[in-house]
Amino acid sequence: MELPVRTPVSGGRKTQYRIETKKLSYRLCRQVDEYRWLYCHGSSGCTTRFVLRNVDCVAKAGELTVIAGPSGAGKTTLLEILAGINRPAKVSGQVLVNGQPMDAAHFRRVSGYVTQHDALFPLLTVEETLMYSARLRGCGGPSVAAARVRELLKELGLDHVAGSRIGGDSSRGISGGEKRRVSIGVDLVHDPSVLLIDEPTSGLDSASALHVVSLLKSMVVNQGKTIVLSIHQPGFRILELFDQVVLLSNGTVLHHGSLCYLEERLKKAGHCIPRHVNVLEFALSVTDTLEKVNRDPEEDEQEEQQLMRTIYDYVEEKHLFYPNSRFQEVLILSQRFCNNTFRTKQLFAARMIQAIVAGVVLGTIFMNANNDRSWAQLQTRLGFFAFSLTFLLSSTAEGLPIFLQERRILMRETSRGAYRVSSYVIANTLVFLPFLLLFALLFSIPVLMSNSFAACFSALVPNFIMGTSLIAGFMGSFFLFSGYFIAKASIPNYWIFMHYLSLFKYPFECFMINEYGGEKGRRMCLVREGGVCIFYGDGFLRQQELRELQKWRNLGVMFSFIVGYRVLSYLILWYRCYRTRN
Repeated sequence: MELPVRTPVSGGRKTQYRIETKKLSYRLCRQVDEYRWLYCHGSSGCTTRFVLRNVDCVAKAGELTVIAGPSGAGKTTLLEILAGINRPAKVSGQVLVNGQPMDAAHFRRVSGYVTQHDALFPLLTVEETLMYSARLRGCGGPSVAAARVRELLKELGLDHVAGSRIGGDSSRGISGGEKRRVSIGVDLVHDPSVLLIDEPTSGLDSASALHVVSLLKSMVVNQGKTIVLSIHQPGFRILELFDQVVLLSNGTVLHHGSLCYLEERLKKAGHCIPRHVNVLEFALSVTDTLEKVNRDPEEDEQEEQQLMRTIYDYVEEKHLFYPNSRFQEVLILSQRFCNNTFRTKQLFAARMIQAIVAGVVLGTIFMNANNDRSWAQLQTRLGFFAFSLTFLLSSTAEGLPIFLQERRILMRETSRGAYRVSSYVIANTLVFLPFLLLFALLFSIPVLMSNSFAACFSALVPNFIMGTSLIAGFMGSFFLFSGYFIAKASIPNYWIFMHYLSLFKYPFECFMINEYGGEKGRRMCLVREGGVCIFYGDGFLRQQELRELQKWRNLGVMFSFIVGYRVLSYLILWYRCYRTRN
């Protein structure tokens, strides 16, 4: 396929990068063994396997290097190490950038890494997605960023869908090939000298796959970039675009060089390549033969000893410098949150309808609760307070999918040094606050408290299923210990801490104090017998061991819950992002 070719950019405008690995090995413990301390008293033993073994490879500027191999060969792991993304395992060997050990923090800023799965906001348009990425990555002011985005849209062939939304599982948007190019554009917007892409053709038809790889080839030829990508089974036309091939199998390099050299090696090994099968596809089917030539079993024992001595030797973390001030980060992120929130019409329409219907139903059910002055009707009114809180706090899990979707994008963007985790938490709080107040003006503190609780759990849990299960369990426990089902005096001492941690306790007590406290409570008759009032509101509060001043203390506790869960959410997200960077 013919491509527009001109001399690679030179003259010192952009530094060109040569990435090299020497004797790179990667040993991985089974995931379950990370939790052995729970039942083995801190035992560190685990069953290990080698994902990479003594990998030597080079990626040069102006060349399109492809990492190929069957599933499980170690392609993604090698790309992640080249991208400066570390995982909890033992690594030995070296990763050199222009002949020097990799400085991961700096390298992540001058490079772009596109994961196999697209992590994009489905409700933003293509242009908005690239625009926010450009502003967060420090591409200058809004006008400079807009010019860069227009240039990139034309370069990626996305200018005709610039105003279209990305789309997702529940909303139709751009095609899979266009979405893949948007993901590439997000990491290209700051014009990196190095681009690493995991499976750019995965899930695409042959025409879309060819378009994507042709685009990458033109960047290599025209701009002198260093581009490394992984691929599973490329077609004939895509194969012609590759300059260098790194063929992996079981973590070892079977071939590193051009396709012509690979074809010669296969012929020397006695293989006859069928005319309808390309060279790389045929090589993947005979990896056992190549592996016997390249594998040296005597190195395994020396490699094991080296792995025990060398852990992350090639990573040197330095203090991160962010392209924008904290105020600018909060402003940009708030704008992005607003765009996403205003376009989530179904969720907020459902919330408003739910509030209206619940209000009508509750009103009609408890309409006559004040007409009868008896013990039964007193319990009915308390039931109204309890159910109102249950309704408000049960909406906690609705925001969980939004938080979890955003967390993937947050982890990617913060690992590239785009912004601070604290700016994300502040912007998220500022944007969601007015919507929560709109949802329940009178009960805004319980709703805010539940939303902060959900934000905290979304930072902690790995997926939506576990998040909803844990939130439901905690909410049920909080309701049980709120003081409605069982009085505080009757709760066993070893469970009393749950009473004070309950999100239901404090607003429930505030409802009762507000209803039966003050001068109104002293005149309010709750129970009459024979036309004589025998039980007043202030007497009920004394029975519940509640005082008038507790209302303000409880409001302070609820506010501390709001702030505390947000701070805890920030700390968990910060730790997750810190682990991603280190």
